Amino acid sequence: MRLADFVATRPQFEVDQAKSLAWLAAAHAEAEANLGKLDDRERKRFETKVARVLERCACPPTKLARRGHSVADVERDGFANNMLYDLPRHAHGRSTATRMKLYADCVADYFTRAYEADEHAPDDLIHVTCTGYVSPSGAQRMVARKGWGARTRVTHAYHMGCYAALPAVRMAAGFSAIGSRRVDIVHTELCSLHLDPGEHRVEQLVVQSLFADGLIRYAMLPDGGPGLHLVTAYEVVLPDSHQAMGWQISDHGMQMTLARDVPDRIATALRGFVVELFKRGGLHLGHLKTSLFAVHPGGPKIIDRVRDVLELDDAQVAASRGVLHDYGNMSSATLPHIWMHMLADPSVPRGTLIPSFAFGPGLTVCGAILEKR
Repeated sequence: MRLADFVATRPQFEVDQAKSLAWLAAAHAEAEANLGKLDDRERKRFETKVARVLERCACPPTKLARRGHSVADVERDGFANNMLYDLPRHAHGRSTATRMKLYADCVADYFTRAYEADEHAPDDLIHVTCTGYVSPSGAQRMVARKGWGARTRVTHAYHMGCYAALPAVRMAAGFSAIGSRRVDIVHTELCSLHLDPGEHRVEQLVVQSLFADGLIRYAMLPDGGPGLHLVTAYEVVLPDSHQAMGWQISDHGMQMTLARDVPDRIATALRGFVVELFKRGGLHLGHLKTSLFAVHPGGPKIIDRVRDVLELDDAQVAASRGVLHDYGNMSSATLPHIWMHMLADPSVPRGTLIPSFAFGPGLTVCGAILEKR
């Protein structure tokens, strides 16, 4: 079986990173003015303070050029009467219930458009997300509307975070093993719905300045055409690491917790993880030198640490840096964007091995080896 037919859909609104960081600083100042009853001078001073923190801790425009958003709030100059971030009245943004309604509407609309031209139903459809929950899902609503209910099984792969593409591929391989000829995988990650401008901690500023929205679909199909063949997969949960990263539902969207030592924890475990991954694929570690890597860009430092630990050169992780630069961290949708670009890139020859890594709460280290065919 092979992964193929990648189709990405850009979110409705895209904002360059410099403007996005300025908007974030202004949003935090507006929220603080509401919470702390600041006058105009104090609000401006607070905005300057947040901007300086973002300058130190945020992913800069040189490494992240633009990010996609599903609501127009980030393109507006003011905050009154915004759809989600009406900060004069709601300092933390609107409620989780409001955000989930918007998520449901956006995802239902995406599925309608993404499958509008499809005449043939997939045997299975795996819907992947960690940024919204509604039942029936947009995937189920589309299947029912198209009259595919007796043909297509819908499976939800939810709340795994950034590494979820790899478990989804394993699921697809399992469905293929029991007779499915086409398994669609669809990611709908709307990270921009979960900002809380009333939370000023540095870790929250890091998260808010890095994540973006991503929408992509692809399929596992029988061999016989261009695609990425699944060689092997492996996953571990690191011991004593459950507090290092989290993704929890709050009153005002979902909130990520992120310890500073996450890159170090991953780096410590990575070499042994790669040895086991290659062993399971029946591959010699000498293939590391000729492989190209799809590394989920949890941030520039994650890519750097993977490169350094595995003694790679910059060209071997260039695709991961390129996707981070062009789109930001789109949670589980990011790795499929990297695969899509590597599959379409004529400079990546057929036969190239593509070790793929992603990381998430647990701490979970997840990997697979794909081969371009």
